[in-house]
Amino acid sequence: MRVLIAPDCFGGTLTAREAADAIATGWREAKPDDVVVQRPLADGGPGFVDVLHAALDGDIRYIIVTGPLGTPVEARWLSVHTNGTRTAYIESAEACGLHLIPADLRPQTCETATTRGVGELVAAAAVDNDVIHVGLGGSGTTDGGAGMLAALADAGVDLTDISLVAASDVENPLLGPHGAAHTFGPQKGASPEAVERLEAKLAAMDVLKPVADISGAGAAGGLGAALLSLGATVTSGANLVRTLTGLDAALDDADVVVTGEGSFDWQSLRGKLITAVAGGAAERGIPCLAIAGQVSVGRREMGAAGVQDAYSVSEHVGSVQKAIEEARDSVVATAQHVARQWSR
Repeated sequence: MRVLIAPDCFGGTLTAREAADAIATGWREAKPDDVVVQRPLADGGPGFVDVLHAALDGDIRYIIVTGPLGTPVEARWLSVHTNGTRTAYIESAEACGLHLIPADLRPQTCETATTRGVGELVAAAAVDNDVIHVGLGGSGTTDGGAGMLAALADAGVDLTDISLVAASDVENPLLGPHGAAHTFGPQKGASPEAVERLEAKLAAMDVLKPVADISGAGAAGGLGAALLSLGATVTSGANLVRTLTGLDAALDDADVVVTGEGSFDWQSLRGKLITAVAGGAAERGIPCLAIAGQVSVGRREMGAAGVQDAYSVSEHVGSVQKAIEEARDSVVATAQHVARQWSR
């Protein structure tokens, strides 16, 4: 069989490249005669720059920016110049990612964490680029992009002649039960009371009101809405990566595709990478399987998204703790199990 391995990162444990390698290793150990091809992916969140750098002929640029807690962090962005067009790819998580905030500090910082560093990245990229893609996902912030907007204003950046694109990993609006505060705030340490305060703060930002209901406005704690207020267009980060990495050509040659991420849940069905991969597989009539740290999507829901079956690493190895502490070995073992079930 020809097997395409195309996962996202397993948040906090394995990068997309490490996850792809672990799945491929397990599959080859179980079915050594199969042809296995790896295409690590991203949906705009962590790994966005690494995955695109591996696929595109571009240069990584480094810059010190303001981190989510106000302290300096080193961030990267990718510059690609082709056919006279200069394009930058920014990963917002490099400047305001949840991984940059210690877990024990998140309840105290969830209302003050800033996206200022993202603005500093955009300002740097604006110097010599015509198009700027900002990958959204994995943020530790819910400031509605206020920090980014302030940084751009302070730097006097003129984006008039620059095409700004928000590469979103979700389809959520800014406000309401499916908005930035209510959906993602608890993941960033916000208590129910803090969620309500964050919701009120986002609702009070006049600059965001005209774009609050647009799909993707709630991405990265409202950073999507701030980019929209600057005239950005919104695109699916997963579909953007799918196009730029040549995933479709790889799918054309595959008999089965295996994707995955840290948690396969209802959010995975709202614009994240698994749905983009499954959609491409469905177009070709090939099965799409998912391997995830945890699986909470029902069989009917995953089937509607184009996923034939999903396998929980934590269930396979016996516990969430083991799946995290022995991440690579656990994914390898799960992939062996999947290969034995699906390979002819």
